[in-house]
Amino acid sequence: MAWNEHLQSANWLQATGCLLGAYLLGCLATGYYLVRARTGRDIREIESGSTGARNVGRVLGKPGFGLTVAGDLAKGALAVWGALAWTHNPHLALLAMLGVVAGHIWPAPLCWRGGKGAATSLGALLMFDYRLALTVAALFLAGYVLMRKSVLPGMFAFACLPPASLWLAHDAWTTTLTAVLSAMVLFAHRKNCLEEITLWSARRSVAPKPEIPKL
Repeated sequence: MAWNEHLQSANWLQATGCLLGAYLLGCLATGYYLVRARTGRDIREIESGSTGARNVGRVLGKPGFGLTVAGDLAKGALAVWGALAWTHNPHLALLAMLGVVAGHIWPAPLCWRGGKGAATSLGALLMFDYRLALTVAALFLAGYVLMRKSVLPGMFAFACLPPASLWLAHDAWTTTLTAVLSAMVLFAHRKNCLEEITLWSARRSVAPKPEIPKL
C-alpha cells in the first residue's frame, strides 16, 4: 500500500492518539521511579545515567534489574496492545510502538534523559509480531555465546530487524517503521557500542607474553 493510501485510510485522530498516548506511557520510566522510591536517589546521576535495567541493577541488584526489565517490557506491549484494541489497525500500532520507545528514550518529564529502549522495543515487538521479537532474541543469544558481550550482539540483532521484516513478508510500511525503530535503539546505544568495540579490540590486540625457555 502506498504512503498516500495509508494516510487516507488512517484516522488522523486515532493516529495522533496512538502516537501521543504511547509516548506518554513510554515516559513512565520504571527504573527511575523504582530507584527514587527505594533510595531517594536520581538514577540519572549514577554510573551511566541511564534509567534502564543495567544501570538500575548496579544500584538495586538483580531484583531491581528484573523489575525494571519487566516494567519496560510491559509498557511496550501495553502501548501496542492498546493501539490494536482501539483502532484494529496494525499500521497505527506501529506508530504506537515508535511512540512508546521514543518516550522511554527521551522522556519529557525527565528532561529527555531516559533509557536505551531495548526492553521496551522487545515488549512492543512481542505484541505486534512475536516472530520479530524471537528473531531479535535468537540473534542476541547467538552473539552473546560467541562474544560473551551483551551490547554488540544486541545491537546487531536490532540492526537485523528490517531484513527480518522483509523475510516475514511484511509490507513496505511495516518494514520502514521497523527500520526507524532499529535506528532509534542503535542511536541510543551509540556510546555503549563504541566503548565495547574499543575494549574488545584492545583485548584482542594484546600480544601474549613470550615464554622463557627453561634451562
